[in-house]
This record gives sequence, C-alpha cells and structure tokens, in this order.
Amino acid sequence: MNGAGSDLDRWIERQYRHSAAAMMRSISAVGIVKHRPGFAQTMRPRTGSIVASPVLGAYDPEPDYFFHWYRDSAVVVDALRLLFEDASIDCNALAHFTDFVHFSLSLQRLDGRASRGSSWREPIAADFRQYIRTDEDLSAAHGAAVAAETRVNPDGTLDISKWPRPQNDGPSMRAIALLRWRRSARFDAGLSQAADALLRADLHFTRRHWREACFDIWEEDKGLHYYTLRVAAAALDLGADWFDQQGEGVEALACRADAAEILRVLDDYWRQDLQFYRSRVLESHAPSTKELDISVILAALHAAGSGETHSVRDPRMHATLAKLEALFDAEYAINRHRAARAPAMGRYAGDVYYSGGAYYFSTLAAAEFCFRAALASSAEKSTAVRPAQMRSLLERGDAFLETVRVFTPHGGEMSEQFDQQTGVQRSAQQLAWSYAAFISCVEARRQAIRTGQ
Repeated sequence: MNGAGSDLDRWIERQYRHSAAAMMRSISAVGIVKHRPGFAQTMRPRTGSIVASPVLGAYDPEPDYFFHWYRDSAVVVDALRLLFEDASIDCNALAHFTDFVHFSLSLQRLDGRASRGSSWREPIAADFRQYIRTDEDLSAAHGAAVAAETRVNPDGTLDISKWPRPQNDGPSMRAIALLRWRRSARFDAGLSQAADALLRADLHFTRRHWREACFDIWEEDKGLHYYTLRVAAAALDLGADWFDQQGEGVEALACRADAAEILRVLDDYWRQDLQFYRSRVLESHAPSTKELDISVILAALHAAGSGETHSVRDPRMHATLAKLEALFDAEYAINRHRAARAPAMGRYAGDVYYSGGAYYFSTLAAAEFCFRAALASSAEKSTAVRPAQMRSLLERGDAFLETVRVFTPHGGEMSEQFDQQTGVQRSAQQLAWSYAAFISCVEARRQAIRTGQ
C-alpha cells in the first residue's frame, strides 16, 4: 500500500473531486437539449433524471447514451449517497436524491398503450423506422411492466427504439440505493412517503419477477443471470428489515425466503471444473462464451453482502476474480509489458463492443473488490494472519488503481472504455457510471485503510 503522501494518493484525491463534479453533470441535466432528428425527437431532461452520459453522441462514433437507465441511475444515486456522507463535498446531494425519487415515481404512470393508433410515427425518417418498437411492444409497457423497460428518455417518456427488454436488475438496484439512503439521511415527511412508495413497488416487482428470464447487465443475452439474481437477493434481504420496521412481518418473511432461495440457486452457478462463478444460464440453455464475466464481481460489490458466500469473503469469488485477471492479462495488448502491476480489466472474453476493451468500471471493480475484501478480513478471528492479509489486499487494490491512473488523462475524464490496443478512450464519453465506480472504490479504500491503522 502506498503511503499517505504518495503520488498515487495525491492523484486519488484529485481524481475523486473531479469524478464527483463530473458525475453531477449527469444528474438533472436540464440545461442540455438532445436532438434525434431521425426519430423526430427533441429531449429536454426533467429534474431528477440521470443520463448515462451528458456528452451528446449519435454513433458518430460515440454512442447515444442520453437515456435514463434504471440500473445506471441507481449506481449513480448510491455514489451520490457517498458524496452526501463526505462532508468535504458540497453538491446538494439530498435535494438531488429527492428529485430522483419523484422522477422515478412519475415513471410508474407511463402507458405505452396511449401510442397505439397515433400519428407520432409519421415524422420519423424512413431509414429509422426499422429501429422503432412495434405497437404491440409499446403497448406492453404499462403498470408494473414499466419497471422492466431497461431505460427511458430523460424527459420521462418511453424509449421508442427497439432495445433489449425486459431487464429486471433496475428495480432491485434502486431498492438497494433507497434503503442505503434511508440509513444515511433524515427524510422529511414528503420524501419519506415518496421513497416508501417507490421502495414498496420495487420490492414487489423483484419478488414477482426474479425467477423470470430477462436480459443481462450488458443487454445482450436473455436468461437467468448471476448479477440480476444477486442484487435481487440483496434487495429482498434489506427489504425484509424495512418491512419489519413497518410492522409487516408477513412481507418480511416472504422477502427473506425468496432471498435465501435465490442464494441457493446461485450456489449452482459455481463451475468447479473451471473455478469460477458462471455469469448466466441462457434462456435457450445453449453454451455461452460469456460465462466468465466481470458482472459477477460487480454483483458482489453492488449487493455488498456480508455472508460467507456470494460476497467479497467468498473464496470462490476470489477465484473468479483471479480467472478474470488472467483472461484480460493475456487478451489485451495494453496489458503486455505494462508498468502497472495489475491488468486493465474488461467484461468477458471476445467482447466486440467498440474496442471490446478495458472498462474503467471493470478495473475499478477489481480494485474495490480488493479493498472491500481487506475490510472484511479485519473481522477475521486469526490476528496472526489478518495484518498480512489486509496489507496484501490493499496493495493489490492499489495496483488496479495505478492501472486506472495510467489510462486516465491529466484532465481526469473517464469514458466507458479505453482501447485494448492503444489505451485511447472509446465509447461513451464522460460516463456517469465510470465516475460513480471511482467514488465507491475510493470510499472502500478509505474505510479499509482506517480499519487497518
């Protein structure tokens, strides 16, 4: 681990403040107007929406990420909580969280059936109509089904483009963020009522749909996915405590029973022959080349469980991370002859999206996993082993952070990817998730260092 005055430490603190400011530009980005002329749309974000990237793109070459993704927005709102807890960061976090809750609640009123038979398709350019959802698909988006929409427009309207749906991790992740915020902040009566209504809806959705096939975190494959199931279990486990507080013991018992069942299902995702947790079971039950996937590590972090399995304490999770390190160490040119001691990390083998390259949030996830594992090891009973184990994990986490530093420009900008051949940033610019991942990683590091002192 580096000393408090090391170059890495100084960079971390500088990048942390930059990441906080940069992430805030995606929250309630009401000053940005997005034109989609081919789709005959002009998007003016509403207060409380969170765009995945505030940099306008149209696959020219950057992708169009000017959408409010349920999962991404939950990740950002959870990082916003960390900024709220950090007294040195002044970003009006509670007000932004309040806006997010009310915006999210308003989405429950969306109803795709209202688009049937209307003339809204007429101005859409002829060569764009192939990308537009059918009336049948849009009409299915109403009531509880809206929570599985993957993403909506930041003006609070349904996304009219064809896109992988349903995706069921968003409500679980939002419920987790809401429950963590409840522990951190004092809500007034209005916010408490709104947050409780949203939380109740998200928990009910999770209980009802966790057994159903949906699209994965990358929106590519339909099936049952480790990430989706793990965050569902975490949401229901935390939600059970909340139901107990509301005096709703029956709901609490049901949530705990489902959470336990999900974890038993995930036990079967362990590949003893390959020594990793597989990321998915496809709806078709066909073999997948994406079984070894960083989403499993992200699941452990986002769920933040403290049990012996499916958490940073799980030796099988450590084995999964080791397999991922070996994969990307061998696969990416930027990891050959590198100065840093840890590899840049991607998603899965053979990724072809943009450069198919390293992701900031993937490499930061590896670092955060090490820091959280170090923190967990501080509770181990063996005092003889604990200091050495903590030190090793902290040093490993810092090695991944050093890799992130190597591929972060002096200005601190973080896109979605950095090219596996050249290290040049690729895909969506100024990705809010990248900044959120940096914030949560640094907070985990701070906690681990304080505990180890």
